[in-house]
Amino acid sequence: MVIELTPLRFLLLAAIAGCASTERLPCSSNEHPVVLDSLYFGAAHPSGIVTPDEWATFLQDTVVPHFPEGLTTWTASGQWRTSAGSLEQETSYVLQLAHAENQEKDRAIHHITRTYKSRFRQEAVLRIRSQACGSF
Repeated sequence: MVIELTPLRFLLLAAIAGCASTERLPCSSNEHPVVLDSLYFGAAHPSGIVTPDEWATFLQDTVVPHFPEGLTTWTASGQWRTSAGSLEQETSYVLQLAHAENQEKDRAIHHITRTYKSRFRQEAVLRIRSQACGSF
């Protein structure tokens, strides 16, 4: 199932998230609080697409050094409205990271998104950040 993230749905999601409490989740005794970042990277760029090999290289040289503890990634289909107002449909790469909440990890996320936008000439990378409880 693919859920279209229209501007209206995105604004609704942002409004709901804005109403969320800043209190930590009550994790059970075998869990710990984590930040769950989901990053959406468009694959289309002016001279083609970001290939699976280019994505794998980006993960290894840009993401893994900041998140050696692990990550999850998958390919998705999506659409979004550009700043110029046109609707773009494209293949995307989704990266999900569960990590401690601290400035080092937040700076790493910003570095990752800036690097991707620069390397692959992207207008934006969508970041959805939430609080969660994790355990192994």
